[in-house]
Amino acid sequence: MGKSEKEELYRVLTAHLDTIHETLQVFFFIYMYGLYLRAFCDYVVLLFGLFVNQVLDQTPPSLEKVTWPQVIQIGEQLSKQATIAGMLWNGKAPETKEIEENIASYFNVLQGFLLLSHGSTVSASPTLSSSIHESVKQVVDCSFRLMKESVSLYGSRNKDKKMSMPQFVGAVWEACSALKKVPATNVVAIGRAMTQVAVSMKDVLREIKELKPESSDLKDEASDDTRISGPEDDDLIEDDIGSDLSPEEMKIAQLAQGVVSETLVTIKELIRLITSLLKLEIPDDNSKFVDSLEKLLKTCQGMGAQIDEIGACLYPPQEIAAIRLALEKISSSINEVQIEVESFQTSSDSFVEACSGLRTVLKQMESELDHYGTSELASKMQNVAVND
Repeated sequence: MGKSEKEELYRVLTAHLDTIHETLQVFFFIYMYGLYLRAFCDYVVLLFGLFVNQVLDQTPPSLEKVTWPQVIQIGEQLSKQATIAGMLWNGKAPETKEIEENIASYFNVLQGFLLLSHGSTVSASPTLSSSIHESVKQVVDCSFRLMKESVSLYGSRNKDKKMSMPQFVGAVWEACSALKKVPATNVVAIGRAMTQVAVSMKDVLREIKELKPESSDLKDEASDDTRISGPEDDDLIEDDIGSDLSPEEMKIAQLAQGVVSETLVTIKELIRLITSLLKLEIPDDNSKFVDSLEKLLKTCQGMGAQIDEIGACLYPPQEIAAIRLALEKISSSINEVQIEVESFQTSSDSFVEACSGLRTVLKQMESELDHYGTSELASKMQNVAVND
């Protein structure tokens, strides 16, 4: 097991790695080009209307559509190749030729996996494409680590190092198994992304509920000049006083809780509505419906970002201006959502009621913030007058 043999193995491996990298770069370019082309086409349609849209719809795809079960199937073949790679190191150290053949076989399947994965992105929305690329990247990363480890073991006298191979093989198994969890359709992918928005909102709601009013005991103790403080007291002040709210701040937090809660209800109703429309997704002609769902997702993600902003601004000192701006953006977003939903030519009383409820709490909080701003200004004016 000379040094030259190991160097040759590294050269062989590097050549295969470079080929996969080049393939990924080409696919990434096509993916990004597709996103830019989609945006450009949307702009052209706005300028020239329905005629251009019809022409674009008639343009044949450059790739043949591959079903995701086909990708899962070749992923299972890749898992078997990973098993073979691991078994080479179970007993006696393999010969150079065995390792080279294993590398060639493995990367041959991996290349096929990439081609089929790319083919599955035909007619895929940006959200579904993102899910596919993320899962594929995980498989590729684990495969690279497995093959690099296999080559590094050649000629090694460290017996414990061989024990690491099952972990690398297992990582490939897990990555290939995770392919089964990738959304099968555009609607499912977008629905899952919306669900994630709802989960994040639920986390913000929980954090708001954990906010507590300022303790009068702590306030009295903090104002007591004769009190002797120690290290333990510093921890108490940092942990408790920093997040406690005054009565006025607590009222705003309670109103914010209502806004977050109603926004969460609205998102959930939207998800239910989309679920009921699953039958509208036709594999060969789904661009209009899916584009509408993508717009809804983007708007919902924007609402989620504003909910995060509100949650962060509730800690003292509360940032009233930022909260007010977030409320305005949510109000605008819910209008956009309703307009887009109306294009489905279907109705949902629950969704309409949820939107109405959200608008009500938004107006209530905006009114309270206006009152709070007026009261705060009057208080500051009074303090200035007293000081003069």
